[in-house]
This record gives sequence, C-alpha cells and structure tokens, in this order.
Amino acid sequence: MAASQSNQGPNKWLQLAALCTVPLIMVLGNSMLIPVLPDMGRVMGLDKSVTGLAVTFFSLAAGVGIALAGFLADRYGRKVVIVPSLLLYGLGGVISGLAGWWLAENGFMMVMVGRVIQGLGAAGTAPIAMAFVGDLFKGGQRVTALGILEASNGVGKVVSPILGALVGELFVWWGVFFSYAAVSVPFALLVWFFTKEPERKKAGSAKQYFGDVMKVFKQKGIALLACFWAGTVALFLLFGVLFFLSEHLENAHEIDGVPKGALIMWPVLAMSVTSFAAGLFLQKRQNLLKPAVVAGLAIVTGGMALVAIIPQDWAFFTGIIVGGVGTGLQLPGLNNLITSSAGTEQRAGITSIYGAVRFVGVAFGPPLYGALMKNGESVPFWFSGGLAAITLAVTIFLIHPEKLVGKGEGQQGGGGKQKAGKKKVTAWEPPSGLPSGTRGENYEPIG
Repeated sequence: MAASQSNQGPNKWLQLAALCTVPLIMVLGNSMLIPVLPDMGRVMGLDKSVTGLAVTFFSLAAGVGIALAGFLADRYGRKVVIVPSLLLYGLGGVISGLAGWWLAENGFMMVMVGRVIQGLGAAGTAPIAMAFVGDLFKGGQRVTALGILEASNGVGKVVSPILGALVGELFVWWGVFFSYAAVSVPFALLVWFFTKEPERKKAGSAKQYFGDVMKVFKQKGIALLACFWAGTVALFLLFGVLFFLSEHLENAHEIDGVPKGALIMWPVLAMSVTSFAAGLFLQKRQNLLKPAVVAGLAIVTGGMALVAIIPQDWAFFTGIIVGGVGTGLQLPGLNNLITSSAGTEQRAGITSIYGAVRFVGVAFGPPLYGALMKNGESVPFWFSGGLAAITLAVTIFLIHPEKLVGKGEGQQGGGGKQKAGKKKVTAWEPPSGLPSGTRGENYEPIG
C-alpha cells in the first residue's frame, strides 16, 4: 500500500493546493492592475478606453498562445508547460515595470510589450492547471476540486484589488508589475516539486492531435460551444463591472487607494465563496450541474437589472454583489462539463480553448465598459442584463450534459455507486462438458 502511494506521488488534495496557486497568480495579472489604471492613465495622458488596453493586450496574447500551450501540455506533460509559463509571466511583469519606471509618460508601448509577454506566459497557466486537476480527480470529486480551483481564482480577485491599491499607494503604480515576478518564481517551484502527474495516454503528432480536438467539437457540437459562450460572458461581465467600479469609485466618490481596493473586492469575494460552496454541494449532485449554471445566470441577470433600474448606491452595490454570487454559482458546473468532455490526451487542448475564450471576455470587458460609460452610468448595466439574459436562454436550450460527459466521466455521483449498482453478476454453472449425473440434484461424487 505504501509503495502504491509513493508511485502516485503526494496526496492529490495537497497537489490540488499547489495547483491552486496557478490561477491565483494568473488572475493577479489583470485584477491587481485595475485599481492603478486611473493613475497610469493620468501619468501617460491616456483616455479611459485606452488604459483598458493594458488588460486587453494581456488577454489577447494569452488567447493567441493558448492553443500551442494546450498541445504541448497534452503531448509532453502538464508541469513542463506550467512552470516555464509562470516564469515567463514574471519576466513580462519586470519589462512593464521597468518601462513605467524609466520611461514614465513615454513608456506606454513598452508597458504593452511586457503585457503581451505576460499574456503569453498566462496561456500556459490556469487552463493547463484545470486539465491537471481533471487528470487527478474523477467523478464527483472532480467537480469539488474544480470548484476549489475556481475559488482560488476568486481569492486572487479578492486580494488583488487591495494589493494593487496598496502597492500603488505605498510605492507607485508601476510597482504592481514587479510584484508579479516576486510571486511567480516561488509558485513555479511549488508546482515543480509538490505535484506529480498521473499516468495517462499522451497526444500524438500535431496533425493527429488537432484533428482529434476537432473531433471532440464535432461530437459534442453546439452543447460544448454553448458552455464556452457562457464562460466567456461570465468573465466579460465580471471584469467589465470591476473596471466600471474602479472608475466610478474614484471619479464619482473620490475614493482611491486601499479603501477603493477594499470596495472592489466584494463582488469577487461573493464569487469566490459561492464557487467554493457550489463545488462542495455539487460533488454528489452532478445531475444539478446544468441547473446550477441556469440559476447562476438568472441571478446575474437580476443583479444587473437592479443596478440599471434603481440609480442609488445601495442598489448598485447590492446588484454587483448579487452578480458575483451568480457568477460563482455557474462556473464550477461549466468547468466540470468542459473538463469531462474530452479524454486525457485532448483535455488540455479543450481547457486551453476554454481559457482562450475566457481571456477574450476579460480582454473586451474593460474597454467596452469604458466606452459605454460615456453614455450614462446605467447603460453598461442594461447591456449586461440583456447579455446575461441571452446567455441564460442559450444555456437552457443548448447545453445538454448527457452529450458532453463521456461514459465513466462524472456520471457516478458519489464515488461510482451508480456504476457499481448496475453491475450484473452471472450465476455460476459448471462446465457443460461434464459427464451426465454431475449437474443439478442428481450429482453424486465419483468414487
């Protein structure tokens, strides 16, 4: 038994704890920057929609690099992609930080170069960690583990606005970029030394691999694309609202620094806590994966409508917190359906594409909300409520869990009891070639 445990590596829940640092640090790339974007804009003389490009460049670069990261992870292994990606992520932060420090108002383009490098590093982080978790856990435990992984992403979103505001207040806005390198190196070492990949079938040549990934899309069809759409909209709305909140607090209420970071954290804290709780709740209730996504989107729609209809601060903060709860409720179910839709040799490819479309949502949220804000503060939330309602309809009519989850993947509820209960046991019969008198009641011992 001890030898078997040694071959499997560390306890898988401890490995999950190490892997949870990956989405945590990745989310710092955008969330920690949001509180200091107004400061960067003032120093560089930029419009709101232009400062939002610091998020857009990062996210689009991640989206471009993510397909290659998925292939490499499926072909050569999860760790050999995650660890170098974390180090590249830190390097990009150093470049952006030096540009802000040395070039000041003339450093915007070099800041964007560093953000692109950071984005390329981010391509090999959270989506590959999701595939890694999918390899480690099966059945009901998978949705719980993915809920915890998503919660760690949320924890990053909770602490990062405060950390970003604190760094900007105590030091200077470009100091945020150097903090990325300060945490990426120890977290990379943690993943390298404290995780072990389970044995799995690995991907073949690039041509065969991408052909197999396309087969997954052909087999799962519209249901898989609908899941991707729902995940993209969730992150688009979240980061759009966070960008709006950062600008609104500073411009309308003159709240800046750590107090602003503390207020920005509440929607993502609601998302993180709900995601963790939903992962635990759905562990033995996988028949509720789609209902959880539907309920989450309905809650988001209601929260956005509340902000749009009632132009008062209590409705504003209530609505965005309710929206955070809805986002946290829907993501664990979506993550489990998508992760379980492919075998281990294509799983990183599918989760990477999912990560890419989520990055697209993150990329366009801030600049679009910045543009919508020019037409009035209620306009972004009317838009958000309408988009959430459309996504709710897409989820109800197009997502079919039975088409997404393969046999033996996630359909066993509490640890495979259903599968065990359906196993047929055939009654024993002696071989038909025995001499007469050796079957049934007439059997007599020979001799």
